[in-house]
Amino acid sequence: MSFFKTAARLAGVAGWLLGWRPEEFWRSTPAELEAVLRAAKGEEEPEVGMDRGELERLRGAMPD
Repeated sequence: MSFFKTAARLAGVAGWLLGWRPEEFWRSTPAELEAVLRAAKGEEEPEVGMDRGELERLRGAMPD
């Protein structure tokens, strides 16, 4: 699925489920949107982190 289609779908969900206007959706970070959607579903925050392999992959992809 393309970024556009995914973003449009998530914007629709945020508007319908959370009452967010488009500006609120576009100003939110992916982490904020995930946290709010999890809370709306009654889920707890997952314990996540980044391991060294993921950090090195990101450094290679975005060296600046």
